[in-house]
Amino acid sequence: MPETPKPSDLTKPGAAQSGPSAQERGRTVMADGVVEKIAGMAAREVPGIHALGSGLARTFGAVRDRVPGGRSSVSRGIKAEVGEKQTAIDIALVVEYGVVIPELAAAVRRNIILAVERMTGLEVVEVNIAVNDVHLPDEPDEEEGETPSSERRARVQ
Repeated sequence: MPETPKPSDLTKPGAAQSGPSAQERGRTVMADGVVEKIAGMAAREVPGIHALGSGLARTFGAVRDRVPGGRSSVSRGIKAEVGEKQTAIDIALVVEYGVVIPELAAAVRRNIILAVERMTGLEVVEVNIAVNDVHLPDEPDEEEGETPSSERRARVQ
């Protein structure tokens, strides 16, 4: 009967090469939320993104963020379907006025694919992007609430 390697031996180069590989000794399952968070962070890294999610999702998220003990959702506006080896991602965006939307969508798609594939090992088969709104420079942020009255007066004068 072959001797079982000690845990300290497994970190040495060439250790335990005669048996099955690490992938054959168990499986790793990725939750949808893991992929959604990674995709959310990757999308936010692209300049020109104002927010993620539809208007309703952002409104509920802003309320949830204000609740004591609540935390913001990195994956707001993102839905992932995760299989054993592949994933598909849907994302809803609000873009800043002036960006070239097809170029922005391509950059977001590329960044999400690179981040998800690098971090999870899953193949990203598609990233579907829905641009739901354009944020204009003079619009208040829905998530931040109404512009303070002193700022409104300063702009109107």
